[in-house]
Amino acid sequence: MNYYNQYSGQPLYVKSTTPPQNTNYQQMQLPAEQSYIENILRLNKGKKVRIHQTFPDSNEWRDLEFTGIIEQSGRDHIILSDPSNGVWQMLLMIYVDYISFDEPINYSSEFYPNN
Repeated sequence: MNYYNQYSGQPLYVKSTTPPQNTNYQQMQLPAEQSYIENILRLNKGKKVRIHQTFPDSNEWRDLEFTGIIEQSGRDHIILSDPSNGVWQMLLMIYVDYISFDEPINYSSEFYPNN
């Protein structure tokens, strides 16, 4: 029995190499930036931060605070440098509880809906 013949209307998913005819891809626009931690950190590159992380599987290193300058950030990581000792660290976002700044945080007005 053919699955697609059981139901009326268009199937939810059909493997095809051509886009549906009723979609105008020229009119589709995605926002340049969204309010994700990685984008906010990128706007604050070069600032000193304290990153508070929890490692639930470790009794010895359960809750830690990392201090440094934001060098880079990605979807799943943050790279900090500490100029006082020359140490660079890559921290995983999955363990971040919160991030503290000692100065105002740069934030884009593009992150606000309907702006």
